[in-house]
Amino acid sequence: MSHLSSHPIDSLKAIVEVPGDKSISHRSLIIGALAIGITEISGLSFSEDILHLIKSLKALGVKIISNKKKLIIHGVGVGGFRKPKNSLYMGNSGTATRLIMGALSNQEFSVNITGDRSLSKRPMDRIIKPLTKMGIEIKSKNGKLPINLKGLSETLPINYNLEIPSAQIKSSILLAALGSPGLTSIVESTPTRNHTEILLQLFGSDIKIKKKLIQLRGQSGLIGNKIKISGDSSSAAIVGTAALIVPNSEIKIKNVNINKTRIAFFNILKKMNANIYISKKRSISNEDTADITFKSSKLKGIKLKKDTVVNMIDEIPIFSVLASFASGKSSFSGASELKYKESNRINSIYDGLLKCNVKVKKKRDGLDIIGSKNKPYGGSMIQSNFDHRIAMSFLVMGCASEKKITINEKKCIKTSFPNFVKLMNSLGAKIT
Repeated sequence: MSHLSSHPIDSLKAIVEVPGDKSISHRSLIIGALAIGITEISGLSFSEDILHLIKSLKALGVKIISNKKKLIIHGVGVGGFRKPKNSLYMGNSGTATRLIMGALSNQEFSVNITGDRSLSKRPMDRIIKPLTKMGIEIKSKNGKLPINLKGLSETLPINYNLEIPSAQIKSSILLAALGSPGLTSIVESTPTRNHTEILLQLFGSDIKIKKKLIQLRGQSGLIGNKIKISGDSSSAAIVGTAALIVPNSEIKIKNVNINKTRIAFFNILKKMNANIYISKKRSISNEDTADITFKSSKLKGIKLKKDTVVNMIDEIPIFSVLASFASGKSSFSGASELKYKESNRINSIYDGLLKCNVKVKKKRDGLDIIGSKNKPYGGSMIQSNFDHRIAMSFLVMGCASEKKITINEKKCIKTSFPNFVKLMNSLGAKIT
Protein backbone atom coordinates (compact mmCIF):
# COMPACT_ATOMS: atom_id res chain seq x y z
CA MET A 1 0.00 0.00 0.00
CA SER A 2 1.31 3.42 -0.94
CA HIS A 3 -0.63 5.60 1.51
CA LEU A 4 0.16 6.58 5.11
CA SER A 5 -2.22 7.51 7.93
CA SER A 6 -1.35 9.79 10.85
CA HIS A 7 -3.50 9.28 13.94
CA PRO A 8 -4.29 11.76 16.76
CA ILE A 9 -1.98 11.41 19.76
CA ASP A 10 -1.69 12.85 23.28
CA SER A 11 1.97 13.84 23.54
CA LEU A 12 5.38 13.97 21.80
CA LYS A 13 8.64 14.02 23.74
CA ALA A 14 12.25 13.38 22.70
CA ILE A 15 15.70 14.74 21.89
CA VAL A 16 16.54 14.02 18.25
CA GLU A 17 18.56 15.06 15.21
CA VAL A 18 17.27 15.53 11.67
CA PRO A 19 19.15 14.61 8.47
CA GLY A 20 21.90 16.89 7.20
CA ASP A 21 20.87 20.02 5.31
CA LYS A 22 19.88 19.05 1.76
CA SER A 23 20.82 22.41 0.21
CA ILE A 24 24.35 22.21 1.64
CA SER A 25 24.61 18.51 0.74
CA HIS A 26 23.93 19.25 -2.94
CA ARG A 27 26.45 22.07 -3.01
CA SER A 28 29.15 20.20 -1.07
CA LEU A 29 29.01 17.29 -3.50
CA ILE A 30 29.22 19.43 -6.63
CA ILE A 31 31.87 21.84 -5.35
CA GLY A 32 33.88 18.93 -3.94
CA ALA A 33 33.77 17.30 -7.39
CA LEU A 34 34.99 20.54 -9.01
CA ALA A 35 37.86 20.93 -6.54
CA ILE A 36 41.39 19.58 -6.83
CA GLY A 37 42.22 16.95 -4.22
CA ILE A 38 40.11 15.11 -1.66
CA THR A 39 36.97 16.45 -0.01
CA GLU A 40 35.60 14.71 3.09
CA ILE A 41 31.96 15.30 3.98
CA SER A 42 30.24 14.24 7.22
CA GLY A 43 26.57 14.75 8.04
CA LEU A 44 25.49 14.42 4.41
CA SER A 45 21.79 13.96 3.68
CA PHE A 46 21.35 10.56 2.05
CA SER A 47 17.91 11.40 0.67
CA GLU A 48 16.79 10.15 -2.73
CA ASP A 49 17.63 13.53 -4.31
CA ILE A 50 21.20 13.29 -3.04
CA LEU A 51 21.60 9.67 -4.17
CA HIS A 52 20.59 10.67 -7.71
CA LEU A 53 23.21 13.44 -7.66
CA ILE A 54 25.93 11.09 -6.41
CA LYS A 55 25.09 8.64 -9.22
CA SER A 56 25.28 11.47 -11.79
CA LEU A 57 28.65 12.68 -10.49
CA LYS A 58 30.01 9.14 -10.70
CA ALA A 59 28.75 8.95 -14.28
CA LEU A 60 30.77 12.12 -14.95
CA GLY A 61 33.95 10.37 -13.81
CA VAL A 62 34.12 11.49 -10.18
CA LYS A 63 35.36 8.87 -7.70
CA ILE A 64 33.10 8.90 -4.62
CA ILE A 65 33.43 6.53 -1.67
CA SER A 66 30.90 6.54 1.18
CA ASN A 67 30.25 4.82 4.47
CA LYS A 68 27.85 5.44 7.35
CA LYS A 69 29.92 8.28 8.84
CA LYS A 70 31.39 10.20 5.90
CA LEU A 71 31.74 10.51 2.17
CA ILE A 72 35.02 10.97 0.29
CA ILE A 73 35.19 12.79 -3.07
CA HIS A 74 38.25 12.69 -5.31
CA GLY A 75 37.80 16.01 -7.12
CA VAL A 76 38.48 16.29 -10.85
CA GLY A 77 38.79 20.09 -11.01
CA VAL A 78 36.77 22.64 -13.00
CA GLY A 79 36.42 21.28 -16.54
CA GLY A 80 37.53 17.80 -15.45
CA PHE A 81 34.30 15.83 -15.93
CA ARG A 82 34.21 13.10 -18.57
CA LYS A 83 31.34 12.64 -21.00
CA PRO A 84 28.74 10.27 -19.49
CA LYS A 85 27.60 7.23 -21.46
CA ASN A 86 23.92 7.96 -20.80
CA SER A 87 21.65 10.84 -19.81
CA LEU A 88 21.97 12.21 -16.28
CA TYR A 89 18.76 11.38 -14.39
CA MET A 90 18.12 13.88 -11.58
CA GLY A 91 14.94 12.33 -10.16
CA ASN A 92 12.81 14.97 -8.43
CA SER A 93 15.51 17.49 -7.57
CA GLY A 94 15.29 20.97 -9.07
CA THR A 95 18.27 22.06 -6.97
CA ALA A 96 20.58 19.32 -8.26
CA THR A 97 19.44 19.90 -11.85
CA ARG A 98 20.02 23.64 -11.86
CA LEU A 99 23.35 23.38 -10.05
CA ILE A 100 24.70 20.59 -12.25
CA MET A 101 23.84 22.70 -15.32
CA GLY A 102 26.18 25.38 -13.97
CA ALA A 103 28.90 22.86 -13.15
CA LEU A 104 28.67 21.30 -16.65
CA SER A 105 29.06 24.68 -18.34
CA ASN A 106 32.85 24.32 -18.37
CA GLN A 107 32.79 21.11 -20.42
CA GLU A 108 33.08 21.03 -24.22
CA PHE A 109 30.98 17.88 -24.61
CA SER A 110 27.19 17.74 -24.73
CA VAL A 111 25.10 15.97 -22.10
CA ASN A 112 21.41 15.16 -21.74
CA ILE A 113 19.65 15.84 -18.42
CA THR A 114 16.32 14.24 -17.49
CA GLY A 115 14.09 13.91 -14.41
CA ASP A 116 10.87 12.37 -13.15
CA ARG A 117 7.45 13.58 -14.28
CA SER A 118 7.20 16.18 -11.51
CA LEU A 119 10.64 17.70 -12.22
CA SER A 120 9.91 17.64 -15.97
CA LYS A 121 7.07 20.13 -15.39
CA ARG A 122 9.27 22.68 -13.58
CA PRO A 123 10.71 25.75 -15.35
CA MET A 124 14.37 25.67 -16.34
CA ASP A 125 14.32 28.75 -18.60
CA ARG A 126 15.34 30.88 -15.60
CA ILE A 127 18.66 28.99 -15.63
CA ILE A 128 18.89 28.69 -19.41
CA LYS A 129 18.78 32.48 -19.85
CA PRO A 130 21.93 33.44 -17.86
CA LEU A 131 23.90 30.34 -18.93
CA THR A 132 23.19 31.13 -22.59
CA LYS A 133 24.62 34.61 -21.98
CA MET A 134 27.76 32.87 -20.75
CA GLY A 135 28.12 31.06 -24.08
CA ILE A 136 26.50 27.72 -23.22
CA GLU A 137 24.43 25.93 -25.88
CA ILE A 138 21.20 24.62 -24.37
CA LYS A 139 18.27 22.86 -26.04
CA SER A 140 15.14 22.20 -24.01
CA LYS A 141 11.51 21.17 -24.26
CA ASN A 142 9.85 24.61 -24.04
CA GLY A 143 12.15 25.67 -21.22
CA LYS A 144 11.74 22.37 -19.34
CA LEU A 145 13.40 18.96 -19.14
CA PRO A 146 14.70 17.04 -20.98
CA ILE A 147 17.64 19.35 -21.64
CA ASN A 148 20.74 19.01 -23.81
CA LEU A 149 23.63 21.17 -22.64
CA LYS A 150 26.97 21.77 -24.38
CA GLY A 151 29.50 23.88 -22.51
CA LEU A 152 32.84 25.38 -23.49
CA SER A 153 36.31 25.44 -21.98
CA GLU A 154 36.03 29.08 -20.90
CA THR A 155 32.62 30.52 -20.05
CA LEU A 156 31.99 34.23 -20.64
CA PRO A 157 31.93 36.45 -17.53
CA ILE A 158 28.64 38.33 -17.16
CA ASN A 159 26.91 40.99 -15.07
CA TYR A 160 23.50 39.68 -14.03
CA ASN A 161 20.60 41.20 -12.12
CA LEU A 162 18.74 38.42 -10.33
CA GLU A 163 15.11 39.36 -11.02
CA ILE A 164 13.69 36.15 -9.51
CA PRO A 165 14.89 35.67 -5.90
CA SER A 166 16.49 32.25 -6.34
CA ALA A 167 19.57 30.72 -4.74
CA GLN A 168 19.48 28.06 -7.45
CA ILE A 169 19.87 30.57 -10.29
CA LYS A 170 22.59 32.43 -8.40
CA SER A 171 24.45 29.22 -7.60
CA SER A 172 24.27 27.94 -11.18
CA ILE A 173 25.81 31.17 -12.49
CA LEU A 174 28.57 31.08 -9.85
CA LEU A 175 29.46 27.48 -10.69
CA ALA A 176 29.55 28.29 -14.41
CA ALA A 177 31.72 31.34 -13.68
CA LEU A 178 34.43 29.18 -12.10
CA GLY A 179 35.87 28.66 -15.60
CA SER A 180 35.54 32.27 -16.78
CA PRO A 181 38.69 34.31 -17.54
CA GLY A 182 37.25 37.37 -15.83
CA LEU A 183 34.85 38.78 -13.25
CA THR A 184 31.20 37.69 -13.02
CA SER A 185 28.90 39.95 -10.98
CA ILE A 186 25.44 39.10 -9.61
CA VAL A 187 23.08 41.63 -8.01
CA GLU A 188 20.32 40.25 -5.78
CA SER A 189 17.17 42.30 -5.31
CA THR A 190 16.25 40.09 -2.35
CA PRO A 191 18.85 38.09 -0.39
CA THR A 192 18.59 34.31 -0.86
CA ARG A 193 20.34 31.29 0.65
CA ASN A 194 24.09 31.87 0.68
CA HIS A 195 25.36 28.30 1.18
CA THR A 196 27.11 28.31 -2.21
CA GLU A 197 29.04 31.48 -1.40
CA ILE A 198 30.09 30.11 2.00
CA LEU A 199 31.33 26.85 0.47
CA LEU A 200 33.14 28.58 -2.41
CA GLN A 201 34.99 30.70 0.16
CA LEU A 202 35.91 27.57 2.15
CA PHE A 203 37.23 25.90 -1.00
CA GLY A 204 39.42 28.90 -1.85
CA SER A 205 37.63 30.57 -4.76
CA ASP A 206 38.12 34.28 -5.49
CA ILE A 207 34.64 35.42 -4.41
CA LYS A 208 33.62 38.67 -2.72
CA ILE A 209 30.24 39.58 -1.22
CA LYS A 210 29.17 43.18 -0.59
CA LYS A 211 25.56 43.34 0.57
CA LYS A 212 23.52 42.59 -2.58
CA LEU A 213 26.54 42.33 -4.89
CA ILE A 214 28.37 39.02 -5.40
CA GLN A 215 31.50 38.93 -7.53
CA LEU A 216 33.51 35.88 -8.58
CA ARG A 217 36.75 35.91 -10.53
CA GLY A 218 37.07 32.66 -12.42
CA GLN A 219 40.00 30.29 -12.96
CA SER A 220 41.30 30.71 -9.41
CA GLY A 221 40.87 27.00 -8.65
CA LEU A 222 39.19 25.13 -5.80
CA ILE A 223 41.03 23.03 -3.20
CA GLY A 224 39.47 19.99 -1.49
CA ASN A 225 38.30 20.50 2.09
CA LYS A 226 36.65 18.84 5.09
CA ILE A 227 32.98 19.73 5.45
CA LYS A 228 30.60 18.97 8.31
CA ILE A 229 26.92 19.51 7.54
CA SER A 230 24.47 20.51 10.27
CA GLY A 231 20.81 19.45 10.39
CA ASP A 232 18.32 20.59 7.75
CA SER A 233 16.33 23.57 9.04
CA SER A 234 13.31 22.80 6.82
CA SER A 235 13.14 19.26 8.21
CA ALA A 236 13.52 20.63 11.74
CA ALA A 237 10.61 23.00 11.06
CA ILE A 238 8.32 20.09 10.18
CA VAL A 239 9.28 17.91 13.16
CA GLY A 240 9.27 20.84 15.60
CA THR A 241 5.81 22.00 14.50
CA ALA A 242 4.37 18.69 15.68
CA ALA A 243 5.38 19.58 19.26
CA LEU A 244 3.78 23.03 18.97
CA ILE A 245 0.33 21.68 18.05
CA VAL A 246 0.20 18.41 20.04
CA PRO A 247 -0.62 18.95 23.78
CA ASN A 248 1.93 18.11 26.50
CA SER A 249 4.78 17.96 24.01
CA GLU A 250 8.44 18.96 24.00
CA ILE A 251 10.96 18.14 21.27
CA LYS A 252 14.59 19.23 21.26
CA ILE A 253 16.33 19.05 17.89
CA LYS A 254 20.11 19.16 18.05
CA ASN A 255 22.61 20.59 15.55
CA VAL A 256 20.19 22.53 13.31
CA ASN A 257 21.47 24.93 10.65
CA ILE A 258 20.41 28.49 11.58
CA ASN A 259 22.01 30.37 8.68
CA LYS A 260 20.52 33.89 8.63
CA THR A 261 18.89 33.15 5.25
CA ARG A 262 17.12 30.07 6.67
CA ILE A 263 15.62 31.21 10.01
CA ALA A 264 12.62 33.25 8.79
CA PHE A 265 10.24 30.46 9.88
CA PHE A 266 11.69 30.27 13.39
CA ASN A 267 11.43 34.06 13.75
CA ILE A 268 7.78 33.88 12.65
CA LEU A 269 7.09 31.19 15.25
CA LYS A 270 8.16 33.57 18.01
CA LYS A 271 5.75 36.22 16.68
CA MET A 272 2.99 33.59 16.74
CA ASN A 273 3.59 33.09 20.48
CA ALA A 274 5.28 29.73 20.00
CA ASN A 275 7.32 28.21 22.82
CA ILE A 276 10.58 27.87 20.93
CA TYR A 277 14.08 28.20 22.39
CA ILE A 278 17.37 28.39 20.50
CA SER A 279 20.45 27.37 22.46
CA LYS A 280 24.08 26.28 22.14
CA LYS A 281 24.87 28.47 19.15
CA ARG A 282 28.09 27.65 17.33
CA SER A 283 29.70 27.58 13.87
CA ILE A 284 30.16 24.37 11.86
CA SER A 285 32.03 24.70 8.53
CA ASN A 286 31.26 28.45 8.63
CA GLU A 287 27.52 27.78 9.02
CA ASP A 288 25.64 28.97 12.12
CA THR A 289 24.26 25.99 14.04
CA ALA A 290 22.21 25.56 17.23
CA ASP A 291 19.89 23.30 19.23
CA ILE A 292 16.18 24.20 19.02
CA THR A 293 13.51 23.22 21.57
CA PHE A 294 9.79 23.26 20.66
CA LYS A 295 7.00 23.04 23.27
CA SER A 296 3.20 22.91 23.07
CA SER A 297 1.89 26.44 22.42
CA LYS A 298 -1.24 28.59 22.25
CA LEU A 299 -0.59 30.14 18.87
CA LYS A 300 -1.94 33.34 17.36
CA GLY A 301 -2.43 34.13 13.69
CA ILE A 302 -0.03 36.26 11.67
CA LYS A 303 0.17 37.97 8.28
CA LEU A 304 3.35 37.21 6.36
CA LYS A 305 4.87 39.87 4.12
CA LYS A 306 6.31 39.06 0.71
CA ASP A 307 9.96 39.50 1.76
CA THR A 308 9.42 37.01 4.59
CA VAL A 309 7.69 34.49 2.33
CA VAL A 310 10.63 34.53 -0.10
CA ASN A 311 12.92 33.25 2.68
CA MET A 312 10.59 30.49 3.86
CA ILE A 313 9.20 29.05 0.62
CA ASP A 314 10.00 25.51 1.77
CA GLU A 315 8.30 26.11 5.13
CA ILE A 316 5.01 27.53 3.78
CA PRO A 317 3.26 24.11 3.77
CA ILE A 318 4.04 23.48 7.44
CA PHE A 319 3.28 27.14 8.29
CA SER A 320 -0.16 26.66 6.74
CA VAL A 321 -0.79 23.63 8.93
CA LEU A 322 0.37 25.61 11.96
CA ALA A 323 -1.96 28.49 11.03
CA SER A 324 -4.91 26.07 11.17
CA PHE A 325 -4.26 25.65 14.93
CA ALA A 326 -3.64 29.37 15.64
CA SER A 327 -6.32 31.71 16.93
CA GLY A 328 -7.49 34.28 14.38
CA LYS A 329 -6.52 34.80 10.76
CA SER A 330 -3.18 34.02 9.17
CA SER A 331 -2.22 34.84 5.61
CA PHE A 332 0.62 34.93 3.14
CA SER A 333 1.04 36.44 -0.33
CA GLY A 334 3.84 37.04 -2.80
CA ALA A 335 4.39 33.28 -3.00
CA SER A 336 4.13 32.77 -6.77
CA GLU A 337 7.28 30.58 -6.62
CA LEU A 338 5.19 27.98 -4.78
CA LYS A 339 3.47 27.23 -8.09
CA TYR A 340 6.75 25.93 -9.52
CA LYS A 341 7.90 23.61 -6.73
CA GLU A 342 7.42 19.82 -6.65
CA SER A 343 3.70 20.58 -6.97
CA ASN A 344 1.69 23.78 -7.24
CA ARG A 345 1.91 24.13 -3.48
CA ILE A 346 -0.72 26.86 -3.20
CA ASN A 347 -3.28 24.52 -4.76
CA SER A 348 -2.01 21.49 -2.83
CA ILE A 349 -2.21 23.28 0.54
CA TYR A 350 -5.61 24.81 -0.26
CA ASP A 351 -7.15 21.51 -1.32
CA GLY A 352 -5.70 19.69 1.69
CA LEU A 353 -6.90 22.23 4.25
CA LEU A 354 -10.39 22.29 2.75
CA LYS A 355 -10.61 18.51 3.06
CA CYS A 356 -9.69 18.84 6.76
CA ASN A 357 -12.54 21.30 7.29
CA VAL A 358 -10.25 24.34 7.74
CA LYS A 359 -11.57 27.72 6.61
CA VAL A 360 -9.23 28.84 3.84
CA LYS A 361 -9.42 31.31 0.96
CA LYS A 362 -7.22 31.19 -2.12
CA LYS A 363 -5.61 34.38 -3.43
CA ARG A 364 -3.63 34.94 -6.62
CA ASP A 365 -0.30 34.13 -4.96
CA GLY A 366 -1.20 33.12 -1.42
CA LEU A 367 -3.81 31.98 1.09
CA ASP A 368 -5.93 33.30 3.96
CA ILE A 369 -6.30 30.70 6.73
CA ILE A 370 -8.78 31.06 9.60
CA GLY A 371 -7.72 29.22 12.73
CA SER A 372 -10.23 27.78 15.16
CA LYS A 373 -10.54 27.02 18.88
CA ASN A 374 -11.48 23.51 17.78
CA LYS A 375 -9.02 21.09 16.23
CA PRO A 376 -9.17 20.63 12.45
CA TYR A 377 -11.44 17.67 11.81
CA GLY A 378 -9.14 15.66 9.56
CA GLY A 379 -10.62 12.35 8.52
CA SER A 380 -9.62 12.85 4.89
CA MET A 381 -7.41 11.44 2.14
CA ILE A 382 -4.93 14.16 1.10
CA GLN A 383 -3.38 14.25 -2.38
CA SER A 384 0.36 14.82 -1.93
CA ASN A 385 0.79 15.47 -5.67
CA PHE A 386 4.18 13.77 -5.30
CA ASP A 387 5.37 16.66 -3.10
CA HIS A 388 7.37 15.58 -0.04
CA ARG A 389 6.67 18.73 1.97
CA ILE A 390 2.91 18.50 1.39
CA ALA A 391 2.95 14.84 2.46
CA MET A 392 4.96 15.43 5.65
CA SER A 393 3.05 18.58 6.64
CA PHE A 394 -0.34 16.86 6.55
CA LEU A 395 1.02 13.83 8.40
CA VAL A 396 2.10 16.25 11.15
CA MET A 397 -1.37 17.79 11.07
CA GLY A 398 -2.87 14.35 11.64
CA CYS A 399 -1.05 14.08 14.97
CA ALA A 400 -3.24 16.87 16.40
CA SER A 401 -6.52 16.61 14.43
CA GLU A 402 -9.82 15.15 15.60
CA LYS A 403 -9.57 12.26 13.15
CA LYS A 404 -6.69 10.61 11.33
CA ILE A 405 -5.31 12.17 8.15
CA THR A 406 -4.18 9.95 5.27
CA ILE A 407 -1.87 10.87 2.40
CA ASN A 408 -2.31 9.02 -0.88
CA GLU A 409 1.37 8.53 -1.73
CA LYS A 410 4.36 8.04 0.56
CA LYS A 411 7.28 7.47 -1.80
CA CYS A 412 7.83 11.21 -2.35
CA ILE A 413 8.99 11.60 1.28
CA LYS A 414 12.19 9.75 0.39
CA THR A 415 13.31 12.68 -1.79
CA SER A 416 14.28 14.68 1.31
CA PHE A 417 13.61 12.79 4.59
CA PRO A 418 13.76 8.96 4.17
CA ASN A 419 13.50 8.20 7.90
CA PHE A 420 10.70 10.71 8.60
CA VAL A 421 8.06 8.17 9.61
CA LYS A 422 10.49 6.17 11.76
CA LEU A 423 11.70 9.32 13.53
CA MET A 424 8.20 10.68 14.12
CA ASN A 425 7.00 7.36 15.55
CA SER A 426 10.04 7.29 17.87
CA LEU A 427 8.80 10.62 19.28
CA GLY A 428 5.38 9.18 20.02
CA ALA A 429 3.54 9.74 16.74
CA LYS A 430 1.31 7.03 15.29
CA ILE A 431 1.88 6.97 11.53
CA THR A 432 0.86 3.67 9.94
